[in-house]
Parts: sequence; structure tokens; C-alpha cells
Amino acid sequence: MRMRLLAAGTRMPDWVDAGFADYAGRLRGDYRLELTEIPLGERGSGDLRRAVDAEGRRMLAAAGERCHLVALQVGGRALTTEQLARWLEERARDGDAPVFCIGGPDGLAADVDTRARLRWSLSTLTLPHGLARLVVAEALYRAVSLIKGLPYHRP
Repeated sequence: MRMRLLAAGTRMPDWVDAGFADYAGRLRGDYRLELTEIPLGERGSGDLRRAVDAEGRRMLAAAGERCHLVALQVGGRALTTEQLARWLEERARDGDAPVFCIGGPDGLAADVDTRARLRWSLSTLTLPHGLARLVVAEALYRAVSLIKGLPYHRP
């Protein structure tokens, strides 16, 4: 199953890129993870809502119509590794590939949040967006390891 992460922002520290690449590289075969960086909206005019809305339009266009859209939100639903693994297995059965969306420095566009079929919270803390990318990749790898019976996940 092709899983995609759409993340607002294009300039991440090297440790973010390396960490994401490490976990994404471990996901091969049945479950693959791809990253698409969404350029940030223009913030020079002072209208942040317009910038966030532009990011949202780009995210929805990149997501396409046939997917299971997931909005990463502090106020979303917390999932255990076991719950995430079951959720991924359900997506693999129904054929709607998951697309995970991480907003930019000013949050996720309302249109993305509205269209999302799941609002997922990684933590009640607000995480830096680069760190959220890495946490998503590790969480997905851990869940897939559980699905495949690999020794990575130890409860």
C-alpha cells in the first residue's frame, strides 16, 4: 500500500530529512511511504489565512480524490501502535491509500481538516513540523512492523 505524507514546508534541517529517509527506506514492499513537500504560501502580505489556504489547496490537489485523508492535529484522536496497525490493515483492505497531512507554521488549512476522514494527534504537545514528519514516519514503521510480526515493536 502506498502511504503518502504531504507536509507544508520545503526547507527542513538535515536531521529531519535523514531521519525521515531512514524510516521511509525501511518501508518497502507491501507498505511504502512517500513524502511530498508542499511549498508554503506567501506570508509577506501579512494575511496568514490566505497563505494557509493556498497551502491547503496545494495539499488537496496533491492528495487527489481517491484517498483516505488524515489531518495531523493536536486536537485529533490519539492512537496506540496497535490501533494504528489495525487502521492501516483496514485501509489496505478497502483500497483507499492513506494520505497524511501536516500543516505549516500557521497550522493546517480548514479545507484539509474538513475533508479529512481522520484527525490524528501525535501528542497533546505542539510539535515542530519537521519533528512531526519524523514521528509520523517512525509510527508508521512501528505499526507496519507489528503487522508483519517484525521484532522492532516491543510493547
